[in-house]
Amino acid sequence: MGGRTRGPGWYRGDCHLHTVHSDGELTPAELAAAARAAGLDFLVATEHNCAAPPGAWDGLDGDDLLILLGQEVTTRTGHWLALGLRPGQLVDWQHRVGSAAFDRALREVRAAGGMCVAAHPHAPYPGGDLMFPLEAFDAVEVWNGAWASDRPWNADNHAAHAEWGRRLAAGVRAGHWQPALGNSDTHLRGQLGTPQTVVFAEELSPPAILAALRAGRSWIAESSAVQLEFTAEADGRRAGIGERLDTAGRPAGLYLRLSGVRDPQVRVHTERGKAPWEPGMRVEAAETSFVRVEVRHPDGRPAALTNPILLT
Repeated sequence: MGGRTRGPGWYRGDCHLHTVHSDGELTPAELAAAARAAGLDFLVATEHNCAAPPGAWDGLDGDDLLILLGQEVTTRTGHWLALGLRPGQLVDWQHRVGSAAFDRALREVRAAGGMCVAAHPHAPYPGGDLMFPLEAFDAVEVWNGAWASDRPWNADNHAAHAEWGRRLAAGVRAGHWQPALGNSDTHLRGQLGTPQTVVFAEELSPPAILAALRAGRSWIAESSAVQLEFTAEADGRRAGIGERLDTAGRPAGLYLRLSGVRDPQVRVHTERGKAPWEPGMRVEAAETSFVRVEVRHPDGRPAALTNPILLT
C-alpha cells in the first residue's frame, strides 16, 4: 500500500498498533488521521492473530503516509511482530518454544519479504514474557509505549533495553547484531507515535523501509518533536547510524546534533561502558566495535535511543 514514493531520507513510523479489528478502540481511518497528526510517514497495522479485513485500509494512505500490513503473532510463550505481510496473509500462532512450527512461521514471513521482531519481551502478563530465543528474530522492540499515558518508561522497557544492550557487542563482533525498535503498541486514543522509530530509507516504500529497519539504520524518538543526527568520521570517511566506518586505525570523531529535548542528558555507549557526551569526543576501533548514544530527560526517562555505528 502507499502512494507515490519519496526519495532518500529519514522517515518516522510506528510498527506496532491495533485497531477495532482486534483489541484497539480506533478504526483504521482514525489511526491514519492520528498518524498524520503525530508527524508519522509510515505505520504497520499489527492486529492480534488476524489479518486486516479486505479493504480496511484502502484509500487511507497517500504520498504523505505509507501503510504496511503485519500481525502481532500472539502465542502462549510470547509475542512477536510480523512486519510487511501480503494482503490477507495470516501467520500461524499455534507454536511454542522449540517447535518446528515456529521456525516455519519465521520462514514464511521472510519469504513474503517481511521481517520478524521480538515484541515487548518482558511484558508482565500471562504469555507476554518472550520465551523464544532473541537471536531468532531480525530486530528487538526495546521500547513499547502501550502504557505511555501513565508509565512512559517502565520496568519492562528497562529490562528489554538492558538485555539488548548487553548482547550488542557480541552480536556486532559476530556479524549478526539485532537492531532496536520502538513502537507505541497503540490500543487507545492518544498513544500513536509514542515512541516512534526514525529510519533512513532509500525511498518511502515497503521494501525500502523494511530493508532499512533490518539494517538498523534507525533510532527511536519519544515523539516527532525530537530531532537527532549522529555520525562518526575518521580518515576522511563518515558513517551514520547502522552503518560501518572503516577507521583505518585512526580515532573516530563523533558528531551529534540534537533538538526538541529540554535539558538533555546525553550518554555515549561503547564496549567500555558509557560516558557523558562532550563535543569533540573520539573513540578507537581497537577498543570498541560500536558506538551509540542515549538521550534522557533529567528524571531518567529516555527521549531518544540510537542503534550503533559500527567501527572497524
